[in-house]
Amino acid sequence: MRTNFLTELAISLVSAAALCLSTACASERAYPTAARPFTDEIGRRIMVKPRPERIVSLAPSVTETLFALGLDDRIVGVTSYCDYPPEANLKEKVGDTMRPSIERIVALKPDLVIASTASQLEQFVRNLDQVGIPIYVSNPQNIEGVLSSIERIGELTGASGRAHELTDKLRARVESIESRLAGVERPRVFLILGSQPLITAGGSSFINDMIARAGGQSISANEKADYPQYSLETVIAQQPEVILFQEGEARLPDRLQRTPAARAGRVYHIDDGLLLRPGPRIVDGLEQMAAKIHPEVFERN
Repeated sequence: MRTNFLTELAISLVSAAALCLSTACASERAYPTAARPFTDEIGRRIMVKPRPERIVSLAPSVTETLFALGLDDRIVGVTSYCDYPPEANLKEKVGDTMRPSIERIVALKPDLVIASTASQLEQFVRNLDQVGIPIYVSNPQNIEGVLSSIERIGELTGASGRAHELTDKLRARVESIESRLAGVERPRVFLILGSQPLITAGGSSFINDMIARAGGQSISANEKADYPQYSLETVIAQQPEVILFQEGEARLPDRLQRTPAARAGRVYHIDDGLLLRPGPRIVDGLEQMAAKIHPEVFERN
């Protein structure tokens, strides 16, 4: 099942600031005495046992991270969109990313829930706080933020060694990509995340950082919203030289056929799972994107 990226990110309707709740420091009496304080990626303070054994993931990227850290035997619940690796489909489902069932989660008796700012609701976080279930909120804003989030989740779950081993390899691959692209001309890139309405990635999104590291310059980099609506007229005026859009989009909107990208045949589908989930496969996505933007570099023997 292909994850709908706009569903998972919810067009950033919920900001990180909105999740910095007054209940962030929920009563520590609800947690075991062995629990330790931990600060999540939006500044909320939670209490977590040193090695949580029952974990619920509320985002596909988080689920992929937990599997990559070898924690699959501790995952007791995931969302209906968590479809990678295939073993994730065998885990108990607790609803989708925007409407997780607190009843199902409580029934699983987790000692840790991990969520994403892009897909979780303020009241839901408050409800888990009130019943004494610690919920960690991840919030990567760029590629380095994704890698740091993996390390923090590793520390949170007692898998620091595995996390650092993984991120060291991922950072080396990122550095290799950037080294190969040193000095190249950077074509103007437009990324389509939805066509009705037209949605793209803004300057503060991790996707914008991916485009830059892949050797392009996003025409929407100056947009302040993470995932803003964009007009066809604005796209045409910006004259993108490369257009990327999701696998689920059947074809390019007719009016964008006038762009330099369309005329040059530089319109590419992207692998949603690799490019649009801020987890350990993000570097696979970066390599794929770089190869599409700069085939002259990555198709060399």
